[in-house]
Amino acid sequence: MNDTKLQRPLLRIEEIVVEFPAAQCQKVHAVSGVSLDIHHGETLGLVGESGCGKSSLARAIMQIPPPAFGRVLLDGVDLTQLHGGKLKEVRRRFQMIFQDPVSSLNPSRSVGESIAAPLLAMGGMDKIERTCRTHEIMTAVGLEPERHYERRPRQLSGGQCQRAGIARALVTGPQLLVCDEPVSSLDVSVQAQILNLLRDIKVSYGLAMLFIAHDLAVVKNICDKVAVMYLGRICEVVPRENMYVNPAHPYTRALLDAVPHTDPGYPIPNIGILSGELPSPLDPPSGCRFRTRCPHVEVLCAAEQPELREVGPGHLVACHFPLN
Repeated sequence: MNDTKLQRPLLRIEEIVVEFPAAQCQKVHAVSGVSLDIHHGETLGLVGESGCGKSSLARAIMQIPPPAFGRVLLDGVDLTQLHGGKLKEVRRRFQMIFQDPVSSLNPSRSVGESIAAPLLAMGGMDKIERTCRTHEIMTAVGLEPERHYERRPRQLSGGQCQRAGIARALVTGPQLLVCDEPVSSLDVSVQAQILNLLRDIKVSYGLAMLFIAHDLAVVKNICDKVAVMYLGRICEVVPRENMYVNPAHPYTRALLDAVPHTDPGYPIPNIGILSGELPSPLDPPSGCRFRTRCPHVEVLCAAEQPELREVGPGHLVACHFPLN
């Protein structure tokens, strides 16, 4: 691999905009000018409140549907410019794991058929090759092919269905996995098993991941760096180890302060619970979108939108008055 390829991010998204039509000629501004990089073998966590645009961004990366504006570059190839057969050819290199493991599998197909479906769609393998590859991947994710290949999703537990979803994503040999809250609907004990599995396959297959979650403890255990999203925009990108000890954005600090602690002697947070509600994406605030709930708001925050700027090695923040 040449030096240029080593330096270039595996995934680069540039100024992505996702909008949906609403009543009375309005638009839902789901994602507004988001730019991020994910390097080879890296896991980027994406966190934020429900409705902030995390899943919309994930689907825009997957081109289901493509973004309204912006570029999605996979190893230098702009996915937004590909259509039909050309997009289908590249799609084997990036796959998605969905939030609801049961409904993401076809109930009328066996688990093995669902896992093998991407291979059938992409062609190039006969039935025997597809079956062998499917058995190999099922074994890798902890599903015994002899027991589970012919079963239907309703006959499996939630954790087993998510293992099947992971196997389906892996079967094409991708470089990138987009994981949309893959453990949020699972029991805590099963969550740990799935997270361990994802960590193992990341190393074994040399994968990069975009890992979407709302549980900061989950993000801490699996991600290399974290992007914090608020109302369609990225407000902070921070190395994992810095996020929990040195956040620079007031919203990141508020997310951390909202995490419950079992220690009765734990100090009361400086910021506490945020006031107000998340503004409507139909009409987001001017300037900084967090200003209507920020305890440090100033006049400049309403007049000018803050852009991401570096405040430390690999640490970016979009705030006029960062905490550090």
